[in-house]
Amino acid sequence: MFLRRCGVVFASLLAAAGLAAAPASADLQKPSQQWLRDSQAGLFLHWGMRTSPGYTSCTAWEKAITDGGWSPGYWVTEAKKLHASYLVLASFHSRLGYSRAWPSKIPGSCSTKRDFLGELVAAAKAEGLKVILYMTNDAQWHDEGGHEWLDSAGYSKYKGKTVNLDSQDGFGQFSYDNFFEVMKNYPDLGGFWIDNDNAYWESHDLYRQIYQQRPDYLLSNNNEDTPIMDTISNEQKTGMTPAYDYPQATYTAMPRLTEACFKLPDTGSWWYGGSNPPVTKALNLGRLLTNAGSSIKSLMAETAMVNGRFPANQEAFNNFAAGYLDAIRESLDGTEGAGYMYGGMQPGFWNDGAHGVITIRGAAQYVHVLTKPSGSTLKIRDNGYRVSRVTNLRTGAAVSFGQGNGSLTLTGLAGWDPYDTVFKVETTGRTGIYDPRTVTLKASTSASGHSGQSASDGDYLTYFDNGKKLPVDLDYDLGSATPVQYIGVNQREDSVSYARSDTEQSARIKGYQVFVSADGRNWGSAVKSGTLPSHRGVQFADLPAVTTRYVRLRITSTYAASSDTTRYKRLRIDETWLGSAYAS
Repeated sequence: MFLRRCGVVFASLLAAAGLAAAPASADLQKPSQQWLRDSQAGLFLHWGMRTSPGYTSCTAWEKAITDGGWSPGYWVTEAKKLHASYLVLASFHSRLGYSRAWPSKIPGSCSTKRDFLGELVAAAKAEGLKVILYMTNDAQWHDEGGHEWLDSAGYSKYKGKTVNLDSQDGFGQFSYDNFFEVMKNYPDLGGFWIDNDNAYWESHDLYRQIYQQRPDYLLSNNNEDTPIMDTISNEQKTGMTPAYDYPQATYTAMPRLTEACFKLPDTGSWWYGGSNPPVTKALNLGRLLTNAGSSIKSLMAETAMVNGRFPANQEAFNNFAAGYLDAIRESLDGTEGAGYMYGGMQPGFWNDGAHGVITIRGAAQYVHVLTKPSGSTLKIRDNGYRVSRVTNLRTGAAVSFGQGNGSLTLTGLAGWDPYDTVFKVETTGRTGIYDPRTVTLKASTSASGHSGQSASDGDYLTYFDNGKKLPVDLDYDLGSATPVQYIGVNQREDSVSYARSDTEQSARIKGYQVFVSADGRNWGSAVKSGTLPSHRGVQFADLPAVTTRYVRLRITSTYAASSDTTRYKRLRIDETWLGSAYAS
């Protein structure tokens, strides 16, 4: 397990992106992140002195590794089978003996003579992969298993003063020194994956110094959306329906870099404990694919043994994944999640029990059906995209389809893949959408800096915020009387989409009404009332055929209960638009 719950354009964009102020801030987007933005997955390796059978002697652990035939190439090969483009090495972990799998001149915990980290970095670089080093903040497990893993006396002698490594401050000094030694010795490292903060690091401005000394490094933080970090990682979320739809439990809006961390073995710890638990294909493939369909990176953990190899069930899954993912590589490589800021049709819950995601690249959209419908028809909200052709990606066979009333309908479907049936949908552009930038949008109330117009400016770095006041009206002025068929809404994905707890709930629209007016003063009765589902991605409110200049969207309620004081009555919307007609 991790210790705590499991990331840049310019710093001035942080306020626009809704990131809280901090002593130092990284850019929301920057060139050094591009390799990770282009990735779909990483391989997490928890591997240290307490890896079964467990060692208390650093020398004995190192000998067992070498005698067992450890090779960095094995990990790189296994990562590539999973379509991972980076590895995170977690040996300097509080529950694994604080073991540094590299030579160090800093006494204080186990440090090997053989440079396992350096060998892994070199092997990964040769194959175009990156290595990120896990760094723990925590001293609380210094005597885990009844053995003292930290050497305060040795470090105190090195520093010329008394330092208690068993304290958070003392360990903060020790780990701080290790950051700088690693940066000096490993320029090809990809960065650091940091398991929460340490007050000593913060008071000594660690992160800013890392960016100064190694501007190509990435910083990733475990479960805390810390502005100075490039990435936020979300650790082992569960409770979703369907269980594989990991993004339902994440709470970070694009374009923030986001990881989803999860174990491939069904049971057991994050590290090897001596067993060979099963790996469920449907669950883990589903996690990988729903993350890809939400522009979230999958950080998949496998339990390496002392010799570096994975238990048989994990090796078997990797071998299966290599061929399975290769067959649908076109639908993953170079794509983004559809239904969000990158455009695309509506993902999530479809007809007759079907569920899945959509990935998008240019004019092509890839429909990943992870849970098939009960019948032979699949109906997806098309979001105004004109469809010219649909094929089964694996077979190339043409698929019959039709468009109308806002939906793409695929018919005569059979031969479903047990894990992911992929349809390639070729489009010829979008139709029937009023350019949001030509529409004037005013809100009856808003938080400072987040006016109603922010939800109709074509910019996903700005958003409307209601200041926790409901009901709230969003009034659209089209300039003249024109046809209006529906309202499309991309809400800000900064909350989970279901109630994970009393204090972690969805801040999405629940009840709404729509009014129309010829003069912007007289609104009459609502032409539509309804409830939007608490789902991720674009949502729609369809209207009876109407020609009007003014449209009012009134939000009467949201999903978060009063127990969630952060999200209760809070509403944030990235973008909305009006549709004049459906694609056909």
